[in-house]
Amino acid sequence: MSTDLNGRRVLAVVTNYGVEQDELVVPVEHLRGAGAHVDVAAVDDAPVETLVGDKDPGRTVQPTTTLGEADADGYDLLLVPGGTLNADSLRLQDDAVRLVTAFARSGRPVAAICHGPWLLVEAGLVEGKRLTSYPSLTTDVRNAGGTWVDEEVVADDVHGFRLVTSRTPDDLDAFLREVDAALAA
Repeated sequence: MSTDLNGRRVLAVVTNYGVEQDELVVPVEHLRGAGAHVDVAAVDDAPVETLVGDKDPGRTVQPTTTLGEADADGYDLLLVPGGTLNADSLRLQDDAVRLVTAFARSGRPVAAICHGPWLLVEAGLVEGKRLTSYPSLTTDVRNAGGTWVDEEVVADDVHGFRLVTSRTPDDLDAFLREVDAALAA
């Protein structure tokens, strides 16, 4: 059974280099296929160069906006793909921190996969939350007050916003199922 997401708007936040290909491309194509409008916000308007396995060149994605131009109020869900290089750089972008904080404070869902939760750690949004990620973030999540678990997908609703997290591209089916549920709610 497919989910009808017509009228729903999703904002994906990335840097222009290093995002894990399938963690951006698969959700964007899935959500657009279900009728959602998806914008990809990057640091600037240059093409986003994805990677496969953090090392091999992947597909190039053209952003539709920039982090600085994106207005959180226009969207129903924030998508934070991983990729080690992408996530490490993204958490240093003030505009990305501003966007994820705006979503959480307004009660709208945030979905982060793999290294994506680093942005939430940086924004101080994991305290009291139960989540998963790529295993190398375990200590960072715990030091930020979150409870890290090794599960394919976790949806946590405490502290006013739904946080959907997954570990790796291998978990994309479960991740997308929870993203769809968050958007349909």
